[in-house]
Amino acid sequence: MTQIHLPDKVRYIIAELEAAGYEAYAVGGCVRDSLLGRTPSDWDVTTSAKPQQIKAVFRHTIDTGIQHGTVTVMLDREGFEVTTYRIDGEYEDSRHPKEVVFTANLIEDLKRRDFTINAFACNERSGIVDAFDGMADLRQGVIRCVGEASERFGEDALRMLRAVRFSAQLGFSIAEDTRSAIREFAPSLSKISAERIQVELVKLLLSDHPDYMRDAYRLGITAVVLPELDAAFAARQDNPHHQYTVGEHLMQCLLHTRADKSLRIAALLHDIGKPAVRTTDEDGIDHFHGHAEVSERMAVDILKRLKFDNDTIDKVQKYVRYHDDKPQPDARSVRRAVNRIGEAYFGQVMEIRRADTLAQSGYQREQKLAQIDEVLRLYDQIMEKKQCISLKTLAVTGNDLIALGVPRGRRIGEILNCLLDDVLQNPEDNVHEYLIERAKKLL
Repeated sequence: MTQIHLPDKVRYIIAELEAAGYEAYAVGGCVRDSLLGRTPSDWDVTTSAKPQQIKAVFRHTIDTGIQHGTVTVMLDREGFEVTTYRIDGEYEDSRHPKEVVFTANLIEDLKRRDFTINAFACNERSGIVDAFDGMADLRQGVIRCVGEASERFGEDALRMLRAVRFSAQLGFSIAEDTRSAIREFAPSLSKISAERIQVELVKLLLSDHPDYMRDAYRLGITAVVLPELDAAFAARQDNPHHQYTVGEHLMQCLLHTRADKSLRIAALLHDIGKPAVRTTDEDGIDHFHGHAEVSERMAVDILKRLKFDNDTIDKVQKYVRYHDDKPQPDARSVRRAVNRIGEAYFGQVMEIRRADTLAQSGYQREQKLAQIDEVLRLYDQIMEKKQCISLKTLAVTGNDLIALGVPRGRRIGEILNCLLDDVLQNPEDNVHEYLIERAKKLL
């Protein structure tokens, strides 16, 4: 774990800068990932050359962040960010430095980086430059701030959430001094934009350890960025079907949900409304009547607050609304459920239901899972036979009803839905002539 292979284009960029008399290194996460045997998503280069000097060395460049020293070098339509060594000036708002000062010293540049495992630099001449013992932290699986954790978090509060995100992505623990500083500085996350928070939360949720969201709760991060989750962790579920608090149930559900953005978000939020509707009967059993509807409303509010796109919000809203929908394992019930939920969402809703079931207690678990399996088997059968499950595939249309003399308006929809109800019950009735005769009787 002492040397890595640099891609040809990265070696070329470094070699060209060195030939022009400057220092240059691959830097940051790409070096870390290479040391871990992972394939970096992109490669960044840091150099002693100033932005205009970088631009003079390469034929095709883009000024992507030139005020901060970053120029994108284009090679065969592939972009590589090349950034001048820099020292960040004083931070006023836990987000942005007042000024950026260029430096000729690599170590000064590495000092301003967030975590030791992200502060590596590398080129073929020097090998791995590891000024902060990041190699030891990489071997031990530890996320630790470069220098004083309080200074790093004071510079950019988002680094606290990034610590948990890297921990989840790599399966690493967070060093105790770094954890203590997060607990102290977590309230300053309120100064960070919703968009930046959203990016880190999604990366955390799509990691191999999405349940490390629990750490964000324990460290006081969610109290600022997702307070509804704190309420969920505080809510007990004294009920035979459950063995965890609502919050821990959500963490377990995440572990049983595949790494799809909308599914993982739905797994996190599907029961988020339970604390608001919790009641306890005379036997001490907790109930959560109407929790799906409340969770749906809360999920939409949360996602809007975090500036999610409409497509994600629409999907999550559907998944949360119907996660507790339990069609009986017979073809008629399944056809009605597919019509109710929508063919585009039904399979994913059943995925959430399975994950939800696996995150509950063992009580009746086998029966619940067997029922889900049978519903999915019937769903596949219905799709294979191309049975009608929506107005889209009904053998008559509004135009057919207009031709029969039905005036345009609400009545057309009422008759079509009446015919669809018949077909959902008896799929063999989806025949144009038969439905026209049925429609005549409804006029």
